[in-house]
Amino acid sequence: MNAEYARLSAQGVRFTQAPVDVGAAWLAVFDDTCGNLIQIAAEK
Repeated sequence: MNAEYARLSAQGVRFTQAPVDVGAAWLAVFDDTCGNLIQIAAEK
């Protein structure tokens, strides 16, 4: 997850929540510039 977070951030994606460990997965949230928040998850 951290590598994808870094890759997307470098391309200008604005995250509203950095990757966070929620036990069985990592979650991060970004703004799609249209007012929607998109959550991405990666299983451990």
